[in-house]
Amino acid sequence: MRAYHSTGIPSCSVLFVVLMLSSCRCSRPETDFVFLDGGTFVMGSDEEPQESPAHRVQVSPFFLSKTEVTNAQFARFVAETKWVTTAERTPDWEVLRKQLPPGTTKPELVAGSMVFTARQWVWTNGADWRHPEGPGSSIEGREQHPVVHVSWDDAAAYAKWAGGRLPTEAEWEFAARSGTSGHRFTWGDEWPAKPLANTWEGEFPVTNSLVDGAAGTAPVRSYAPNAAGLFDLAGNVWEWTADWYRADTYAARADGGVVVNPQGPDSALDPDSPLEPRRVIRGGSFLCAPNYCASFRTSARRSTTQDSSLSHLGFRVAK
Repeated sequence: MRAYHSTGIPSCSVLFVVLMLSSCRCSRPETDFVFLDGGTFVMGSDEEPQESPAHRVQVSPFFLSKTEVTNAQFARFVAETKWVTTAERTPDWEVLRKQLPPGTTKPELVAGSMVFTARQWVWTNGADWRHPEGPGSSIEGREQHPVVHVSWDDAAAYAKWAGGRLPTEAEWEFAARSGTSGHRFTWGDEWPAKPLANTWEGEFPVTNSLVDGAAGTAPVRSYAPNAAGLFDLAGNVWEWTADWYRADTYAARADGGVVVNPQGPDSALDPDSPLEPRRVIRGGSFLCAPNYCASFRTSARRSTTQDSSLSHLGFRVAK
């Protein structure tokens, strides 16, 4: 696999790139894409059931934004479109009750989001992308941090506005691996002596040594990119993908040979949360530690509900 920026693209790909750039709005000055010319790789692993079995996948050429979408970029989107995020809206009881056991009493519904604080997750009224820790907090001085408290719908709307879409799960993993199927991490197979990603150092959630210099999110580009030139595919914030989550997705592919451009299943099913339609998230976050989730690995995958917004969940754009 080769990775290219807007210059240095090989001549055989020039027409493809020109057509892609001319057909969308991805040439916005604030958008910085890396071109990945596709290939075949081994997706998944045998480390956890939801990552198993490992199987061969082929992806076509695509672009992926070099960094996670930042607060500054998202602010421009909101200013232009007047988009109101999920966390800024009062929850719709008719939607919410479908995800709850029958007979659940209607609670008081207030706009807000989930914030990790004092070693636990807390629903925080008034928490949203502008107020990451709730009322009184702001993104001032954090313009280059990844935007958080964005649902899948928010992320998909931004991606469309930017002339793209959310990456498929296969594209995301291909990019994270830089075309080297065997790497456990975006940089190689071994955990480094010096931090190469924004993760939790220590025993989660008891102690965090802050060796990487960040207690929460860090500005994008704070750590070295992977071989493809992409930043923060491990740690910092989880990233939405386009795919619905099913725990048995990989098993269904196991005997089919090389799977070409998988788009994910047609519907969601998480045995642990059967009432909630969930999407795949990737990459881990600043809250991931070896003793807790270790989801900064290239094959690690988790799920969350499409309407979730969290203080450690963001996204990047593909096309």
